[in-house]
Amino acid sequence: MKFWSVLFIFVLSLQLLAQDTEKISWDKTRLLKWEDFKANPKKHLPYKANTNSGLSFSWNATKSSDETIFTYEVGSNFYPKRSWVKEIEEVDYLLAHEQLHFDITELHSRKLRKALSNYEPGPKMKKELNDIYSEIELQRQQMQNQFDKETNHSINKEAEYQWRKFVEKEMNKLSEYSS
Repeated sequence: MKFWSVLFIFVLSLQLLAQDTEKISWDKTRLLKWEDFKANPKKHLPYKANTNSGLSFSWNATKSSDETIFTYEVGSNFYPKRSWVKEIEEVDYLLAHEQLHFDITELHSRKLRKALSNYEPGPKMKKELNDIYSEIELQRQQMQNQFDKETNHSINKEAEYQWRKFVEKEMNKLSEYSS
């Protein structure tokens, strides 16, 4: 009986973990919709919505005679069960603000792909790749915070407009590294 209880708890934990990791990959043809925001709103926070997005990164290296073959995969993901929205007035405008958060994540996935495309495998590969990822992830977090600070969480519409133009321009510069 004890075995089955432990097995049930383990299977249930795996199911909950799988549900929590639901994600939407960035795609220029698929914009966010309010239905994508599935988490319960954080009522104590002053802003009206929250986008939880992030970079995923995996790599592999195999030694072939005298060379190292390095492959990698980078993703830009939106996490529905960690993103939320409260009741809002300017529906389209706020959704565009949240989309821009996701676009900033995609911008940094392109920066990571560019950095990895120029990477030459070395003897400290794991540390070097971790350092590259960590630096770009730090830049992503800083840009997300700067975006919210300058736009006052979407209240400053002029700043919001400037950010939209800036992110679009930066993404276009790195279009060859898009998802």
